Amino acid sequence: MKTDLEDQEDELLALHSIFGLEEFVRNESNPAGEIRVSVELPADFTVALTEGETVRQYEISFLPPLLLTFELPEDYPSSSPPSFTLTCSWLTHTQLSALGAQLTDLYQATGGAVVLFSWVQFLREDTLQFLDIHTLLELYSDEHSTLRCSQDSQNASFENKAQTPSLTPSQTLLSQLLIYDAAQKQKVFAATVFDCSVCFVGWLGSECVQLLECGHIFCQTCLTEFCKLQITEGNVRGVTCPQADCTASPTPAQVKSLVGEELFSRYDRLLLQSTLDLMPADVAYCPRLSCGSPVILEKSSTAALCSVCGFAFCVTLCRCVSEAVLCVAVCASEGMKALWDDYTSGSNQRRLVLQSRYGQRVLKVNLEDSLSEHWMEVNSKNCPHCFCRIEKNRGCNMMTCSQCRQRFCWACLTRLPKAGAGRHFEDSPCSVYQCLWLYQELGSATDDCFHYYSVCK
Repeated sequence: MKTDLEDQEDELLALHSIFGLEEFVRNESNPAGEIRVSVELPADFTVALTEGETVRQYEISFLPPLLLTFELPEDYPSSSPPSFTLTCSWLTHTQLSALGAQLTDLYQATGGAVVLFSWVQFLREDTLQFLDIHTLLELYSDEHSTLRCSQDSQNASFENKAQTPSLTPSQTLLSQLLIYDAAQKQKVFAATVFDCSVCFVGWLGSECVQLLECGHIFCQTCLTEFCKLQITEGNVRGVTCPQADCTASPTPAQVKSLVGEELFSRYDRLLLQSTLDLMPADVAYCPRLSCGSPVILEKSSTAALCSVCGFAFCVTLCRCVSEAVLCVAVCASEGMKALWDDYTSGSNQRRLVLQSRYGQRVLKVNLEDSLSEHWMEVNSKNCPHCFCRIEKNRGCNMMTCSQCRQRFCWACLTRLPKAGAGRHFEDSPCSVYQCLWLYQELGSATDDCFHYYSVCK
């Protein structure tokens, strides 16, 4: 009896020194405990769930561990095997029964020696092969299993876990497996050293960020500074992977964790605005300076109502070089311009009369904004690709849109290819420089005109 107790104590101490706290927990009040055994998976291991004619497969690297709960009888190991409970969420009752019988056989083969470590090795290395599972685990919709084995009986019992009402048992199990696999992969990532592609310094994964779309890894410091710079400068489309020639983007959750709430709010707003700007036929912006919210337009109506501030405004359909463009105006007409001239040049008494008739805010805010919109209509053009407003004050007629990077001819608004864009000016009436056309028409040119023509001819 004394020898059995000494062997039990030695075995428990050995298990405590071999396994970490997450794997082995000892019951200090009696010779008992529990061991979590992670099964080794081959490469390209997949989990499959069949529902009717639909088969869903997922490649995973980790499965939840088997839980081996044991208690050592007084005559272990000389005469009796340990009493144990073997629990696993992804094995069937039949499979757990077979494993339990094999563990008992392993004890019998030792001839009365300690066996717990051998059990752990078998469960870790040989479980899949013993159960004839190779690279595919097929889930069964109605089986959550627990096997309880003892020296007296080999009775089997089930532990049914509460299922999410909206999911079937098989779907719930699949969800648990995928969540566990993702969590374990993150643990491995956090403990691995990676070289940042920006600063070329080695960092632990816990201090790095991996972009999900492309898999490139950067330290948090470099990626944070990169994202903050792009957002601060308003270039939200530039919040992409810093790796050369990679167009992948971090997820919104990654951006938020890197730059904080305030900058992320700016990023989210500018990204929405940039996206809406590419939808000119469906979206306009509230013309109020204090609002500026996007408004979804109805094709059957020329009026729009801002859902944020309640401001109603008209939408006029304009056409430019056969491209339909919607522009917002708050009555920016010649009559409104005359009203503005009357207000700015009139006497104080005349201004008071106009203010009482139209309201001071209309005259000083909305009216001024309307005239600004009118100036833009006269002095700018829409990009033929994304329809953003562009002003040209000098330079050649080969323009590049600052929003979508599309090249186009300023004279005729033809979209130009990236390669050989200059051929357009050789094969069409358009001139590279507007000043050259003025020189030919007027017979004279300014110094600037000669300068540009001499540089680029």
